[in-house]
Amino acid sequence: MASTETQPAQDAGSVEAGLDALETAAAGRPPLRHTLVNKVLPPVIAIAVVLVAWTLLYPVVDDPSKLPSPAAVGAVFKDAWLRGDLLGYIWTSVSRGLLGFFFALLIGTPLGLLVARVKFVRAAIGPILSGLQSLPSVAWVPPAVIWLGLNNSMMYAVILLGAVPSIANGLVSGVDQVPPLFLRAGRTMGATGLKGVWHVTLPAALPGYVAGLKQGWAFSWRSLMAAEIIANFPDLGVGLGQLLENGRTASDMAMVFEAILLILFVGIAIDLLIFSPLERRVLRGRGLLVRS
Repeated sequence: MASTETQPAQDAGSVEAGLDALETAAAGRPPLRHTLVNKVLPPVIAIAVVLVAWTLLYPVVDDPSKLPSPAAVGAVFKDAWLRGDLLGYIWTSVSRGLLGFFFALLIGTPLGLLVARVKFVRAAIGPILSGLQSLPSVAWVPPAVIWLGLNNSMMYAVILLGAVPSIANGLVSGVDQVPPLFLRAGRTMGATGLKGVWHVTLPAALPGYVAGLKQGWAFSWRSLMAAEIIANFPDLGVGLGQLLENGRTASDMAMVFEAILLILFVGIAIDLLIFSPLERRVLRGRGLLVRS
């Protein structure tokens, strides 16, 4: 009889030990070979396939004014690097984009909380935010130039108008998904007002908020490129959008491809270095993402 009673306890203990071992193994750092094969190799293969397709397509088009060769684009990159201009193009746009996104974050976060928590404000402003989010960013460039002139303030205004609605709507979506039980538990423990927002609402709404931040950055970057392409002025410096417009004006497709590749590179780099790790950390902290 005793052996019969102890058997389930032993089985439960073995299952618990197995789960603990599984969690411990999952929490460890993956080996370098695993990282190289699963994270580094796929994008390298994708880039190689694109380069091969580009190399094979170039002789078929046989028109450098429409499709430059990879060698010609590489030469443009090399010349810009040797002149010391390449990093300047990138920094001019990235510094504007990140600073504008920071301002959009300061405005969009309290606006999103206000819309999410106050019914009258949601009824009044919610549809406007959704409409602004769907409005192409390029539409704001002409009025921003007329209102503010050809300067950095115009650039930041276009970024704000493109990014704030996305950040606010992302936070509203995140707050809407917070279980009411969390809010009631927070009020029971004294987390009311701003304290409740900081300790309960914002942490619980983080997945939707981070998704809104990613989308907000995408809108910031697109808005900035549109502003730099349309608003040309020597005092603004040469950013990536201006570089793209210079290539179009000169009918230099190698320079156009240089600008496109740099814009794409910066967008991917910001996502991989900032937003993807932040999103994984938030999801993993809620048990929604298993460490591979």
